[in-house]
Amino acid sequence: VQLVESGGGLVQAGGSLRLSCAASRSIFSFYLAGWYRQAPGKQRQLVATIASNGNTNYADSVKGRFTISRDSANNTVYLQMHSLKPEDTAVYYCNAKVLRITFYDYWGQGTQVTVSS
Repeated sequence: VQLVESGGGLVQAGGSLRLSCAASRSIFSFYLAGWYRQAPGKQRQLVATIASNGNTNYADSVKGRFTISRDSANNTVYLQMHSLKPEDTAVYYCNAKVLRITFYDYWGQGTQVTVSS
């Protein structure tokens, strides 16, 4: 499985960005798809996930501001981000978990999001 992120960039605080994650296979084959982020000097942390049944989950820090969605026709997972804050600055990674007897994790290369104050 290959995942390619896009949509990162520099934005002012309060602004919006939409990240895209294009998958090389049907996203419905993923047990779970999601976005993680890693700021300098910090551990990678979960931002949002969407399950194969459509259930979503968000980190408390982004609830009400970020929305994860998917487009099955284009095998793409999105992360719409509003009301961005400087603390949202990080490299954002797309993740897919595939269940084949055990779980396999696939990661994209990451896309930088920088929020200026």
